[in-house]
Amino acid sequence: MNDVLKTFIDNIKGMPGFIAVSVTEIESGVAYDSYTADEGFDPNLASAYNLEVVKAKLKAIEALGLAEEIEDITITLTDQVHIINIAPSKAYFIYLAVDSTSANLGITKALLNKHKVELNKAL
Repeated sequence: MNDVLKTFIDNIKGMPGFIAVSVTEIESGVAYDSYTADEGFDPNLASAYNLEVVKAKLKAIEALGLAEEIEDITITLTDQVHIINIAPSKAYFIYLAVDSTSANLGITKALLNKHKVELNKAL
């Protein structure tokens, strides 16, 4: 699993505008792995707070009786975009932060979806 995580992060950190990424287990909140290009940005702390967002949204979907799956949650800030991508198994989520002035949201999501295929198989 560590090789798959390392390969995933190595691929993701080369994205235009990359700031940080983490892969976090939903049940326990434990980060499997993380990386940041900005020492002032803690992806593990961000994931801990965003775990609450994920859990709240999963509960809301259940409470509403929706037969829907969350693909991702996108949070647009002034200069950053944060993407929370939930695995189909709902076992973990990927948290990705990019600089909105140098990243293209469509390309970012396409690259994320491309690189998470092996991760989804391994986790």
